[in-house]
Amino acid sequence: MMKAVVCTKYGSPEVLKLTEVATPIPKDNEVCIRIKASTVTAADYRVRSFTVPASFWLPARLMLGIFKPRKPILGMEVAGEVTAIGVKVDRFKRGDIVFAATLQSFGGYAEYVCLPQDGPICIIPKNLSPYEAAALPIGARTALHYLRKANIQPGQKILIYGASGSVGTYAVQMARHFGAHVTAVCSSTNREMVASLGAQRVLDYNDHDFLEQLEVYDVVFVAIDKIPFSVCEKALKEQGIYLNVTAPLKSPAMLWASISSSLKIHVGENSVETADDLRIIKEWVEQGVIQAVIDRTYPLEEVVAAHRYADRGHKKGNVVLKVV
Repeated sequence: MMKAVVCTKYGSPEVLKLTEVATPIPKDNEVCIRIKASTVTAADYRVRSFTVPASFWLPARLMLGIFKPRKPILGMEVAGEVTAIGVKVDRFKRGDIVFAATLQSFGGYAEYVCLPQDGPICIIPKNLSPYEAAALPIGARTALHYLRKANIQPGQKILIYGASGSVGTYAVQMARHFGAHVTAVCSSTNREMVASLGAQRVLDYNDHDFLEQLEVYDVVFVAIDKIPFSVCEKALKEQGIYLNVTAPLKSPAMLWASISSSLKIHVGENSVETADDLRIIKEWVEQGVIQAVIDRTYPLEEVVAAHRYADRGHKKGNVVLKVV
């Protein structure tokens, strides 16, 4: 048996309960990871609270579970030690320290998880601890996936809204690495941190003249969906690119813009479930191109407090759960 946090129903953080469940056994193509750390991501929040657009309510219920999550152990990012392998595993060995995304199976809020070796799992960067590496698999991979859609060229201008969250902090660093001129949007309390990641200009969305401060951009990257599409559309060049990492579907306005203009609009996409992007991210971390921003760390036993904090919507980068 192992310790695990189970989501007993949809609702507030209090629906998360620490209990004991059976320890998983790896299948032939799986590795068993003793989890050292997980995180509280936007995906965890959305599943736990069932926060989805009204138009997506029914398919989301069918996919996630009618009355409670079908996969009750949340946790979409993990890092830890491989303790057992299936008979067909040849990419990893016992003792390897790895980080992985678990969007397909969940399971990070536990002492152990079993994952297929050909999924998004990779040896951690040599200059990071597992507690730092756990903050990479979703946020960094999502930022990379969407920025690829923009094919950013040196000198292009990109606006990143929600630049202080997990995806946003990685997007700032990656866009700067690609040679873009980065304008980041966050609160004034996070201005210095975001600037240190490479943003040449940082705007405060609370400023009364925020909209007047916007320029015209090649790319608008929405990491937190709190800016109207109409505002972004006006801020884009004629053949600009709009990226929204949180919207599951194009809104009517987005659909019309796709038909009636030269804008390219990308929403509702997920990274490919392989290790390819994690290997790139590992290399960039080791080279100092990107870093994981850790806001707070909580022990697994304080998962309710960790979710309460993340629910406030003001975390800087990532919230880590220390399992062991």
